[in-house]
Amino acid sequence: MSAGAGGRRVVVVGGGIGGLATAALLARGGARVTLLERHERVGGRAGTLTVDGFRFDTGPSWWFMPEVVEHTFALLGERLENHVDLVALDPAYRLFPEPAGGGAAEPFDVVADRETNLALFDRIEPGAGAAVDAYLRESSQAYRTALDSFLYTTFARPDRVASRDVVVRLPQLARLLTQTLADRIAGTVQDPVLRQALGYHAVFLGSSPYRVPALYSLMSHLDLVDGVRYPRGGMYTLVEALERLAVREGVEIRTGADVVRIDVEPGAPRPGRRARGRARAVVLAGGERVEADVVVAGGDRHHTETVLLDQPYRDLPEPRWESRGPGISALLILAGVRGELPELAHHSLMFTRDWPANFEAILGEGRSTEASRLRVPHPASLYVSRTTATDPGAAPPGHETLVVLVPWPADPSLGAGPDGREQAERHADRYLDQVGRWAGLPGLRERVVTRRLITPADFAEQHSAWRGTALGMEHTLAQSAMFRPGDTSRRVGNLLHVGGGTVPGVGVPMVLISAELVVKRMLGETSTRPLPAPLRPGFLGAARPAGLWSRVAAGEGS
Repeated sequence: MSAGAGGRRVVVVGGGIGGLATAALLARGGARVTLLERHERVGGRAGTLTVDGFRFDTGPSWWFMPEVVEHTFALLGERLENHVDLVALDPAYRLFPEPAGGGAAEPFDVVADRETNLALFDRIEPGAGAAVDAYLRESSQAYRTALDSFLYTTFARPDRVASRDVVVRLPQLARLLTQTLADRIAGTVQDPVLRQALGYHAVFLGSSPYRVPALYSLMSHLDLVDGVRYPRGGMYTLVEALERLAVREGVEIRTGADVVRIDVEPGAPRPGRRARGRARAVVLAGGERVEADVVVAGGDRHHTETVLLDQPYRDLPEPRWESRGPGISALLILAGVRGELPELAHHSLMFTRDWPANFEAILGEGRSTEASRLRVPHPASLYVSRTTATDPGAAPPGHETLVVLVPWPADPSLGAGPDGREQAERHADRYLDQVGRWAGLPGLRERVVTRRLITPADFAEQHSAWRGTALGMEHTLAQSAMFRPGDTSRRVGNLLHVGGGTVPGVGVPMVLISAELVVKRMLGETSTRPLPAPLRPGFLGAARPAGLWSRVAAGEGS
């Protein structure tokens, strides 16, 4: 247990990856931390499910940005490799373009070696190798600029974002912000499948390449330069490691604790100013109050703003969400399959020919489209995870574990009720048939011995996800960086936010960074760089006067 464990009380609402990391870091800093998780296990959307001997990751399944994860562990005085067994994937993934007629696709592999990939791209489209090589050099530069100037900042001091590197690159950054990713790729290669290989990452941002800014070309650095990894034992091993470290640092983790309200005490009235208050406790479903000096909300941002907070203390009341884009949801098909499936790699991506129509069906045309106007796509661009390609223990002998992720509309009615569930099952049949047909696996559906579905209705029910979205609000320009909802409440002085609903965004690395940004808010740290590692036990005692921890200690915070 860290020094100072008897200090002021922090309550973290939600035991997802962001909540766990925040709890561990603040406990190390000297706070007395209680983490409250609605479910019986921590992890949030980064879940795991074992059925009939098959183990499924029910959330994230791609391991990107390893240096971010390593840094979080380093802050806690640990080495990631002592907790997680990472395996480099080769091939990184397999691409299946939509086949002509009714036959199988002609797939190709993206491998771990950059030069091999560039030579393959050049064979597909003469000149594409050199063009993609230049694209990747710029992608790597954009990635480094993002890490150094944009991802690790709270934007409390926007002037500090304007580093020398940013100023020098302003013309290039302006172009990357005003173009879409699809436009940037279209200026690089002409082959439609190569364009898809450079643009599919937009789905990880909850969006499409036709909607996210070209700055997100930096994502190509992650797979085509840095490589793709997998944690042996599944992604949930990261959750388990963070849970162990949180407990070691002295965090009290309470599962089965459903928070229904953040209790805010009104501050002194201020003429002409919006209402402000101070969180005093969170209230559980059974009526129990858990007192707090600081509350960190790690659940769905829409749920926090529109349900957990009373009207006067909401930064984002319901009408403010009407113009926002929820991004994509998903249908997840968890399938235990009899026999081997070598036709599929660990990661396989299947792309429809009419990509724009596919994305328009699930996202709509405008910035925010009503759920009733969105459509379930058939055929669909989809992703297949075959973890048993790397981790045979994820299935019984002679079987394979598949997770088929189909981007779907953010519509919480999809999969809801008996009729909705039956419709989802019929959709799942068609998608499994599509995977079997494209991959040359006749009778795939008949080989499934265990099957479970996760639908938008499940995301809404289990995670209180806004409109049943799978990831969180999409990363359009208007919902990225300083335009994304911030990590401090403007109306509740001692309420902070962590997770995909705040800066810097969605995905495991971003959520881990958001935990570090909570620490920066506590300390009053306004730099754009990661905090030095390791953090010493009791470090919150060195908070600056402007830091929330100092203000709370002085009896302020409202």
